[in-house]
Amino acid sequence: MADNEQKALQLVAEAQKKLTSSKGFFGSLFGGSSKVEEAVECYQRAANMFKMAKKWGSAGQAFTHAAELHGKAGSRHDAATNYVDAANCFKKSDPEEAVSSLLKAIEIYTDMGRFTMAAKHHQSIAEIYETEAVDLERSVQHYEQAADYFRGEESNSSANKCLLKVAQYAAQLENYEKAIQIYEQVTNYQVASSSLESSLLKYSAKEYFFRAALCHLCVDVLNAQHALERYQELYPAFQDSREFKLLKVLIDHMEEQNVDGFTEAVKDYDSISRLDQWYTTILLRIKKQVNDNPDLR
Repeated sequence: MADNEQKALQLVAEAQKKLTSSKGFFGSLFGGSSKVEEAVECYQRAANMFKMAKKWGSAGQAFTHAAELHGKAGSRHDAATNYVDAANCFKKSDPEEAVSSLLKAIEIYTDMGRFTMAAKHHQSIAEIYETEAVDLERSVQHYEQAADYFRGEESNSSANKCLLKVAQYAAQLENYEKAIQIYEQVTNYQVASSSLESSLLKYSAKEYFFRAALCHLCVDVLNAQHALERYQELYPAFQDSREFKLLKVLIDHMEEQNVDGFTEAVKDYDSISRLDQWYTTILLRIKKQVNDNPDLR
C-alpha cells in the first residue's frame, strides 16, 4: 500500500515537472504539447496507484488534474471521462467533491449534445444525495433533470425509473400532489404503451395506483374515492387486488373514525405482504389524520 502511494507521489512530481518544462520558451519550441500529454499520462497512472493504495482523495485529485489538462487541450470527451473517474474516487471520501466532479462532466456532455450520458450522471448525483450526503430535495432535483434528459432521448424506461424516485421522495417530503401526478403519469404511460399482459406490468400498475391512492388519502378522503374509481376504469384488474381491497377498508374506517379498525386492517395486510418503510411512513400519517380530524369528509 505504502509502496503504491510512494510511486503515485513520484508520478505526480514527474507530471508537475513536465508541465513546468513545457511552459518555458524552449519547451514551447521543442514539443510542449507532447510534454502535456506525458503529464496527463503521469497523472492518470498516479491516480491508479493512489486507488491501489486506497488513497481515494488523492486519486480523485490526480484524475481532476488530468481532466483539466485534457480540457485545456480541447479533448473534451477525455476531460469528461477523467472527471467521472475523479467522481468515482471522491464518492469514497468526499461526496460533495464527487458531485462537483460529476457536474463538470455533465457540463461537457450537455455541450457536446450527449444527453444520455448527462442524464446518467445526474442520476449518479441523485443517488449520492440519496445515500451519502443525504439531501432528499437535491436528490429529487437531479432525478427530475435526469428524467427530463432521458425522456428527450426517448429512453422512456430510464426516465420513468427516475420519476418514480421523484414520486417516492416527494411523498416523503409531503408534496403529495406531485407524487400522485407522477404515479398516475407513469401508470397511464404503461397502460397506453402495452396491453398490460405481462405480469411485471400488472404488478407495477397495481403498485403505483396503490401508492397514488395512499398519497390521496394523506390529502383528502373524497379525492381518494374518486381516484379509485378512475383507477378501476383504467385498469379493471386493480379491483381484484389486495391493495384495492385494503384501500376500500381503510376509507371505510377513516369515515367511521375507527382507528382500531384501521390499524387492524394494515396489520392483516402486512402479515401477508410486508410493508416497507415508505408505506409505513405514509400509513402512519394517514392514521394520524383519523385521530386529529373529527370530520374527514
